[in-house]
Amino acid sequence: MIVVTGATGNIGRTLVPLLAEAGEEVVAVSRQPHPAGLQAGVRHVRADVGDAASMRPALDGADALFVLLGGELNGHGESPKALLDVAEAAGVERVVLLSSQINSTRPEAPSHTRLREFEAVVRASGPDFTILRPGGFASNAFAWAESVRTKRTIFAPFGDVALPVIDPADIAGVAAAVLREDGHAGRTYDLTGPEAISPRWQAAAISKALGEEVTFVELSREDAHAHMAQFMPEEVIGGTLDVLGVPLPAELEISPDVESVLHRPARSFGDWVARNLPAFR
Repeated sequence: MIVVTGATGNIGRTLVPLLAEAGEEVVAVSRQPHPAGLQAGVRHVRADVGDAASMRPALDGADALFVLLGGELNGHGESPKALLDVAEAAGVERVVLLSSQINSTRPEAPSHTRLREFEAVVRASGPDFTILRPGGFASNAFAWAESVRTKRTIFAPFGDVALPVIDPADIAGVAAAVLREDGHAGRTYDLTGPEAISPRWQAAAISKALGEEVTFVELSREDAHAHMAQFMPEEVIGGTLDVLGVPLPAELEISPDVESVLHRPARSFGDWVARNLPAFR
């Protein structure tokens, strides 16, 4: 039995059906009531990965656990050891943690302190573990969806800085593989897309898919900061803008890990746009 936390989020809603279609017994964990569209045979448990006690019913009898921290849990909460202790007591033998590339490229970044704590506890835990460190998500482009729909315009900073953003579906694919297969214990996988692509070229890809012109307007760092402050904690904004505007050499590298695990190339940004085009129409 495999327990998936964050089951209704960007990665979980792809990961859960991948596991179910592969014949696995899946427990989908989320903080909301029973979500619509859950696959037949998938059991849902309303629990909070940040509250270890609430996770006990979900973990009872589980063999593997996918850990995804969301929202405020990235910043604070009970000790990561509380969750791992409950998992170990339940008999969980394999833990897969969704972390971040920043934990390797910028190991002192204050925005990722809690993820680093989880990494340390997972590494020290009894079960086999695998850590996934994706770079920037292709799905961050959803932030442009409203302005594309209403103005056929994209506003973003650092228009010509290219990064190898990853399709979240590939993260889910890698997670499904390492949860099900042997041979990944103790590994840390850096997950990126197959090519670096700038915001200006992302806008061009969306424009091509729509068959209509989409204008790209480059924001200053100051304007981008003001916009991000509306939905992002202040301590995270500076580091995010640094990655987007002044990436380190390691953040520009294209990792082979998606292909090595899935035995196919990582999906391109254009692939992601094609599957999510209704959001931009």
